[in-house]
Amino acid sequence: MDIGTSVLFKVHPTIGTDQILKYALPDTVTPLVHTKYLLNSYCQVIEFQEAHKMLQPADKTLKTMAIEFSEYQVCVDVFITTQSYVDIASVSVVPKTTGGQIYYYYPFSVLSDSAKLYNDLRWNVTRPQGFEAVMRVRCSQGLQVQEYSGNYCKRIPTDVDLPGIDCDKTIMVTLKHDDKFQEGSECAFQCALLYTTVYGQRRIRVTTLSLPCTTVLSNLFRSADLDTQFACFLKHAANEITTSPLSQIREQIMNFCINILHSYRKHCATVSSSGQLILPEALKLLPLYTLALVKSIGLRTDGRLDDRSYWISRVCSISTPLGVPLVCPRLIAIHDLISKETDGSLIPPSKPLFSENITDDGIFLLENGEDCYIYVGNSVNSEILQQIFGNSSVDEIPAQFVLQQYDNPLSKKVNEVVNEIRRQRCSYLRIRLCKKPDPSGMLFFSYMVEDKSPSGLSYVEFLVHIHRQIQTKMV
Repeated sequence: MDIGTSVLFKVHPTIGTDQILKYALPDTVTPLVHTKYLLNSYCQVIEFQEAHKMLQPADKTLKTMAIEFSEYQVCVDVFITTQSYVDIASVSVVPKTTGGQIYYYYPFSVLSDSAKLYNDLRWNVTRPQGFEAVMRVRCSQGLQVQEYSGNYCKRIPTDVDLPGIDCDKTIMVTLKHDDKFQEGSECAFQCALLYTTVYGQRRIRVTTLSLPCTTVLSNLFRSADLDTQFACFLKHAANEITTSPLSQIREQIMNFCINILHSYRKHCATVSSSGQLILPEALKLLPLYTLALVKSIGLRTDGRLDDRSYWISRVCSISTPLGVPLVCPRLIAIHDLISKETDGSLIPPSKPLFSENITDDGIFLLENGEDCYIYVGNSVNSEILQQIFGNSSVDEIPAQFVLQQYDNPLSKKVNEVVNEIRRQRCSYLRIRLCKKPDPSGMLFFSYMVEDKSPSGLSYVEFLVHIHRQIQTKMV
């Protein structure tokens, strides 16, 4: 079947759009606004025998187009509403090169996904953003920029060109350490971003950071930032997927984790018993996040190619706070929200991602910053079902589910939780209903990363594996 794809071109009003888009748009397309065009195109489904090549662009046509867009300071966002294959690996080249992003709605439902599409499109054009941007990172002597990672175009080694930049994008900068530093001295880092505001003002934003140097490794571990460290793992994996075997990438990620914990054990916890797995306080969840990454859609072999390609595209520009939940989601029970005591937060404490925590008489919400999955057990009390879904039987709840607010405390509380999650994630997460016998139920349980599965060890087994590897290195 044919698939509908919409492309949003964003340029600053000072740029002449007619010549930029003349070759890209058919003559029948009418501009919606002076600087924004909506292109309806259709991609034919093609069967490919060599799956690994599908994670790379099919040819250089779209890459050439993307570079030309970037030269004319055109940022491209792609909205894909589909129920079948669209070759995201090829399509994503354009937004990646122009500072845009992919919005992917699969499987798309007009009933349940229209609200998310509307909110995504509205936020896309109203969020804080700039145009015609150039970014450069400088650092102290003894350090140098090794590489950049994100959605950008790079024409010269020192600068990053960003036809569009907004509050949801992140550029990762890898620094190379090539000299010694003295104890007590400081290293400085500076990021300069030259851009044009939506009001046509040319501005420069400069961010400077100075950090103390230390020869005491325990100070380094004490100040470690887990979310940032894991975001580096995540982006490294995404960059490697298109060129390396998945098994090799999974091994690399696990070795990163093992080497970090081995360094801590060797240099900072020498007095501890060798029979104990010693984790630094700031990085105590690093093994869990590492295991979750190894089991994620991007590194599993059983996922759809488009899902994996979208995962790569999403990770390349994902912000640090959203990196962890993407692979290690938040799980909460919502059938007993009224009876729970909270610490003042709207959202109750999350549960470990064990399938044993999913009871057949409960209703559970799992959110990963992209979607909210609501799992309904087969033995849920009919009164609770009526209060939340407006139906007294699990079978009566439609698959294309739209969360409603009914006139009862539990329904109101569930809606408050969902809205608070959307506010925290700054995204209108769509709601997807999951039932145990259905494929949707299997999708829900695939996020139980602490279970043993075909894609990896259980969390306990993984900790044992890490401990053994550290002990081997200590010999």
